[in-house]
Amino acid sequence: MATYSASSSDTHAEHPIQDANAYSNDVTHSEGRKEGKASGEDDQYLVSFDIGDPKNPQNWSKARRWYLTILGGMLVLNATFSSSAPSGIAAALTEEFKLSEEVVTLTISLFVAGYCVGPLLWGPLSEEFGRRPVFIVSFFVYTMFQIGMALAKNTASLLVFRFLGGVFAASPLTNSGALISDIWDAKIRGKALAIFTLAPFAGPALGPTVAGFIYVSGTSWRWLFWVLTIFAGVCWILIVFTLPETYAPIILVQKARQKRKEGDTRCYAPMEVTKKTVGQQVEHVLARPFRMLFQEPMLFAATIYMSFVYGCLYLLFEAYPIVFTEGHGFSAGISGLMYLPLMLGGVTAVTTYLLTFNPRYEREVQRCSPHPVAPEFRMEMALIAAPIYAASFFWFAWTSSPSISFWAPLIAGGAMGFGICWIFLSLFNYIIDTYLMAAASALAANTVVRSLFGAGFPLFASQMYVKLGPQWASSLLGFVSLAMVPIPFVFLKFGARLRQKSKHAVAKHPSSRPNESSISSA
Repeated sequence: MATYSASSSDTHAEHPIQDANAYSNDVTHSEGRKEGKASGEDDQYLVSFDIGDPKNPQNWSKARRWYLTILGGMLVLNATFSSSAPSGIAAALTEEFKLSEEVVTLTISLFVAGYCVGPLLWGPLSEEFGRRPVFIVSFFVYTMFQIGMALAKNTASLLVFRFLGGVFAASPLTNSGALISDIWDAKIRGKALAIFTLAPFAGPALGPTVAGFIYVSGTSWRWLFWVLTIFAGVCWILIVFTLPETYAPIILVQKARQKRKEGDTRCYAPMEVTKKTVGQQVEHVLARPFRMLFQEPMLFAATIYMSFVYGCLYLLFEAYPIVFTEGHGFSAGISGLMYLPLMLGGVTAVTTYLLTFNPRYEREVQRCSPHPVAPEFRMEMALIAAPIYAASFFWFAWTSSPSISFWAPLIAGGAMGFGICWIFLSLFNYIIDTYLMAAASALAANTVVRSLFGAGFPLFASQMYVKLGPQWASSLLGFVSLAMVPIPFVFLKFGARLRQKSKHAVAKHPSSRPNESSISSA
């Protein structure tokens, strides 16, 4: 018999879709299955995975699972690449459609605004119908909207297609991480997700670079969207032909149906007896995330911090052209290259995480066993990243003058990318560790608010940089970043106490306290 448990010491620590994956992971573990049989011999028709079952995604070969991990990252890279690309062809769009600066900015903001809607659809749908059909349908429609952008004849179609494209592009942002959680156990999942985390920041950095060189080559701006269509089309083909279903409850439903087709009509899967009503689904998807957001001070503070950082990332797509194109006189193509240090900073952050903090976390898991590691242990990265991120804005601000070498603000972008990646890795994992079964709802609220910031910040970026000047505009962002630096320190000091008082936090075990000596030595 399948069991539903969250007893593993660190299974909960790696992925947000926990209320689904705790279920699917536990039915795959042999010890859980044996425990189920010991406690419920009478229900012999409840279908679960056999020991070593080839249908269990976590029993697939490592080569196949790493391929699926890379594919999931490539789908996110595709979606985020498209989000920032129009910043590199802003002049061409202005000339063709006689757009104001604010409307050109909307081509970025509306796409990111689509991320506010998408997660509320694709996450629940993937848990109801499986990852594969949601990926196939959403990515096909997203590809069609890229064609619509390439053929757009007026401003209205341009903006509508961008928003709808963002809604469907949110599918990999929501479900690629879930796919990785489906196929890896807790020991390796952290490494896979750390590598995967780089894609949402690499995509926005690459978009303006490619778009800028398409623009300066003299090619029509429409070719940017044809390139995006080709990229999306290739990804869709790979989904259709190489992406199997990975969500365990759906696989068990398929297994039960096959047994019934073979004549054993009494067999059934756990998911077939745990259906939610429409009202329960609506409450779970729409009401619960935002109720948690305002009931949980920890979640609210982490969400505001992450949203500000995310908003600043998209604000840079308006700030960089002012500093590098107008200030230093670079072409659109060379200005696009200025975004690459953001990605390189992220690569450095992930590499450092894998070489230093991930082994430390694995040792802490062994030290705390059989209890879970305290969520506050995740804060050690943020303790370092928060000051670096704030300092990078002051660095960028006071080296952005044309009289100073462009290398100075360029390298500041690398520090920003490093800080962004570590802040996100730290706070994402902190939320997951703290809320466990409710982490899906917690991160749904986080994603929506973060996307609102990402969509809104570019809208005032140009006016702010023109009125205040690059130095003081970036300094203002630096001061706000500086004001948020204490957040991870507060979590470290008071997190355990706040978790004890929380309505939704599951990580409340009294022994779940961080090893203060190990954190202080980081």
